[in-house]
Amino acid sequence: MVKIGRAFMATLLTMLALILALPAAPARAQTIIDDWASVKAPPPPELKPVTVDPKTTVLLMLDFMKPNCGQRPRCVASVPLVRKLLGEARAAKATVIYSFFGKNTAADIVDPALAPKPDEGSVTSFADKFLNTDLDKMLKDKGITTVIVIGTAANGAVLYTGSGAALRGYNVIVPVDGVSSADTYTEQFSAWQLANGPTFGQKVTLTRIDTIKF
Repeated sequence: MVKIGRAFMATLLTMLALILALPAAPARAQTIIDDWASVKAPPPPELKPVTVDPKTTVLLMLDFMKPNCGQRPRCVASVPLVRKLLGEARAAKATVIYSFFGKNTAADIVDPALAPKPDEGSVTSFADKFLNTDLDKMLKDKGITTVIVIGTAANGAVLYTGSGAALRGYNVIVPVDGVSSADTYTEQFSAWQLANGPTFGQKVTLTRIDTIKF
């Protein structure tokens, strides 16, 4: 029994020595909240010129309303360029569709020059304009394959409608100077996510209004 006890103790001491020789377990990984201040933004996505076929292209005018756009300086500042793009789309006879949210209507658009014409369609929803609307059917009925998305908020209507269109197989064009939000961080995040999001990022092209040709 004494021999067995000594053998057991020797084995136990050997196992203990081996355990002590193992490298220390790494500390628990930090969360993004812990690392928040150290995060560095990635390089900006490339902006590319695009040429579209007006017969198969729609311009989505998302939520240019007084209660949101009218309260956001960057949205108000984008209005002249948006007006230019809208005029070019109409001149080329591209489809134009508007979106509203809540109880807002065309009467609440931030600038009368951006108001829809009688023959231009609209949908009412919140962030994702495909949700609980006929938007997808409206586009398919017109043979649309390319969607130009502008509006506010970048991290709301633009991000969710743009990614939703891409996931439905549409080519999506986002002119960054026609997109705004309440702050620059959400504009930055949304631009990056649209360009790099899994699956849908492959269908999205970021550009500027003056490099879109109909």
